[in-house]
Amino acid sequence: MGKDIGIHGNMFGGILMAWIDEAAAAFATEYCHTPNMITLKVGELLFKKPIKTGNHIRLYGEVAHLGNTSITLNIEVRKYNVYSGEEMVVCTTSITFVRIDDDGNPTGIGESIRAKHERLISEGNAAIN
Repeated sequence: MGKDIGIHGNMFGGILMAWIDEAAAAFATEYCHTPNMITLKVGELLFKKPIKTGNHIRLYGEVAHLGNTSITLNIEVRKYNVYSGEEMVVCTTSITFVRIDDDGNPTGIGESIRAKHERLISEGNAAIN
């Protein structure tokens, strides 16, 4: 949208950062079966290519690490060409979320989630798009 584009015709990096955080949070809450996930840390955002008005983008996530109370995801943003189906990586980062209780304190990720994670890792299926 026009409001998301800067003077050089590129998407604002901060807007893309917000989209990444929102999409990654949705992935983390689904993966860990809890809505109680908060962003702890965003790694280096590497903007490799500009995003222009009219570009379609896709966000891909993969579990990099599942800790006792946290999950770290590797995120890749790609421009998608609707005519050719080609994708080009435009941004990469990692993001860590922590599961919290009702008082905002870190709380453990359930054992059933950890077992599922180990199974997915052994099957090579810890990524979604």
